[in-house]
Amino acid sequence: MPQFITRRTLLAGTVTVLATGAATLGYARYVEPSMRLVVTTYRPQARWPDDFPLTIAALADFHVGEPVMGLARIEEIVARTNALRPDLIVLLGDYTPSMRSITRHVPLPEAARALAGLKAPLGVWSILGNHDWWNDADVQRQRRGPPPVHRVLEAAGIPVLENKAQRLNKGGRAFWLAGLGDSWAYILPGFRNFRGVDDLPGTLAQLDAHTPAILLAHEPDVFVRVPDRIALTLSGHTHGGQVRIAGWSPVVPSEFGNRFAYGHVVEDGRHLIVSGGLGCSGKPLRIGVPPEIVLVELGSRPGTGPG
Repeated sequence: MPQFITRRTLLAGTVTVLATGAATLGYARYVEPSMRLVVTTYRPQARWPDDFPLTIAALADFHVGEPVMGLARIEEIVARTNALRPDLIVLLGDYTPSMRSITRHVPLPEAARALAGLKAPLGVWSILGNHDWWNDADVQRQRRGPPPVHRVLEAAGIPVLENKAQRLNKGGRAFWLAGLGDSWAYILPGFRNFRGVDDLPGTLAQLDAHTPAILLAHEPDVFVRVPDRIALTLSGHTHGGQVRIAGWSPVVPSEFGNRFAYGHVVEDGRHLIVSGGLGCSGKPLRIGVPPEIVLVELGSRPGTGPG
C-alpha cells in the first residue's frame, strides 16, 4: 500500500533541514573561526639526526582584522604558543587582512607588537605571504618591495627571512633555517597569473653541504622543486581550504589542488607540513579545519595528530 508524505511530515522535514543548515552556518561563521584554537603535533621521520631533538611552533595566515583576528585573539595565540615552550617559533606569512568584510581594522604595528610577545630560545623568525605583497598598491604598481609589513615586523624585533638562510645552534649542534621569498608576490594580467620574488637556488646556495636545513615557504606549491637536501618544508597559504570534509577541500589556492592542501605530505622521501592557518580569507568561515598552532617535533618518534 503506497505511503504518502503528509503536509505535517513535509513541514517538519523542511524545518529540520533549515535548522541544521542554520546551525552549520553559525558554527562555520562564528564558532570555528573565532572560538576554536587547536594544537596539531607532527613528528615527521625526516632526514634529521635522531639524536638532535628540536621543537618548532609554526603560525600561519593571521590575516589580522575583526571579527576573526582582533588583538585579543592574537594575544591568545601568542600565550598558547609560548605555553608549548618550543625551541623555535616561525611565522609563515599573510599578516594583512584578506576578508571582504572587516568590521574593525587592526593596525599592523599593533599586531606586530602583540606578536613580539612570542618567546623561544632560538628566536622568532618570519617570512611574508602573497597578501602581504598584494595589499600595497604602490608595491604592486612599482613592482618593487619590500612591502610595509616587512619593515613593521623587523621594527618589532621579528626578522624576515627573504631568500635568506640563518644558521642556528642548539646545544652546540647547528642547523639552517631558510626563508623563501613569496612565489605569488605580484599580480599580473590574466587569470591567476602571478610573479614571485622567490629565489630557491640562491637560498639553497647559502647552505653548506652537511648541516641539516629547514625551509619556510608561504605557498606549498614550491615543494615540487625542493630537493631532498631540505629536511622539512613548512608552509601555510591554503588555510586547508577553510572548508574540509572527510580529508577533502572543495577549493584550494594551489595549482595542485588537494595534493598540498593541508597536513603532512611525504613525496620521494621529502617532507612538507602545510598549516591550516589561523585567520580567514574571502569569507569569515571555517568548517572541518579549525585555526591551529602547528607543533613540529624533529628527532622524535613518528606520528601525527591534534594535540
